[in-house]
Amino acid sequence: MPKLKSHSGTKDRVKISKNGKVRAGHPNLNHFLRKKSGSRKRSLRGLGTRTGTMAKTIKRSLGK
Repeated sequence: MPKLKSHSGTKDRVKISKNGKVRAGHPNLNHFLRKKSGSRKRSLRGLGTRTGTMAKTIKRSLGK
Protein backbone atom coordinates (compact mmCIF):
# COMPACT_ATOMS: atom_id res chain seq x y z
CA MET A 1 0.00 0.00 0.00
CA PRO A 2 1.58 3.34 -1.00
CA LYS A 3 1.94 6.22 1.39
CA LEU A 4 -0.68 8.95 1.03
CA LYS A 5 0.29 12.54 0.40
CA SER A 6 -0.61 15.12 3.00
CA HIS A 7 -3.27 17.62 1.94
CA SER A 8 -1.43 20.74 0.78
CA GLY A 9 -4.31 23.17 1.40
CA THR A 10 -4.71 21.99 4.97
CA LYS A 11 -0.96 22.14 5.49
CA ASP A 12 -0.95 25.84 4.53
CA ARG A 13 -3.95 26.80 6.67
CA VAL A 14 -3.50 24.80 9.86
CA LYS A 15 -0.77 24.41 12.46
CA ILE A 16 -0.40 21.54 14.93
CA SER A 17 0.88 22.75 18.29
CA LYS A 18 3.55 20.99 20.34
CA ASN A 19 0.90 19.27 22.44
CA GLY A 20 -1.06 18.14 19.37
CA LYS A 21 -3.78 20.79 19.34
CA VAL A 22 -5.06 21.94 15.96
CA ARG A 23 -4.74 25.71 15.53
CA ALA A 24 -6.30 27.54 12.58
CA GLY A 25 -7.25 31.08 11.68
CA HIS A 26 -10.85 32.23 11.90
CA PRO A 27 -12.90 32.43 8.71
CA ASN A 28 -14.76 35.58 7.53
CA LEU A 29 -11.87 38.02 7.84
CA ASN A 30 -10.77 38.39 4.20
CA HIS A 31 -13.24 40.69 2.47
CA PHE A 32 -16.50 42.60 3.02
CA LEU A 33 -14.85 44.04 6.12
CA ARG A 34 -16.66 47.38 5.96
CA LYS A 35 -19.98 45.89 7.06
CA LYS A 36 -18.45 43.97 9.99
CA SER A 37 -18.15 45.74 13.32
CA GLY A 38 -14.77 46.47 14.87
CA SER A 39 -15.41 44.17 17.82
CA ARG A 40 -16.32 41.34 15.46
CA LYS A 41 -13.13 41.84 13.44
CA ARG A 42 -11.01 41.95 16.59
CA SER A 43 -12.53 38.73 17.91
CA LEU A 44 -11.77 36.99 14.60
CA ARG A 45 -8.04 37.77 14.78
CA GLY A 46 -5.48 35.24 15.92
CA LEU A 47 -5.69 31.47 15.91
CA GLY A 48 -8.57 29.40 17.20
CA THR A 49 -8.46 25.80 18.38
CA ARG A 50 -10.32 23.06 16.52
CA THR A 51 -11.53 20.17 18.66
CA GLY A 52 -13.42 16.92 18.37
CA THR A 53 -14.23 15.33 15.03
CA MET A 54 -12.96 18.34 13.07
CA ALA A 55 -9.51 18.10 14.68
CA LYS A 56 -9.40 14.36 14.03
CA THR A 57 -10.23 14.88 10.35
CA ILE A 58 -7.62 17.62 9.97
CA LYS A 59 -4.91 15.48 11.56
CA ARG A 60 -5.79 12.58 9.27
CA SER A 61 -5.52 14.79 6.18
CA LEU A 62 -2.08 15.92 7.37
CA GLY A 63 -0.95 12.34 7.94
CA LYS A 64 -0.43 12.69 11.71
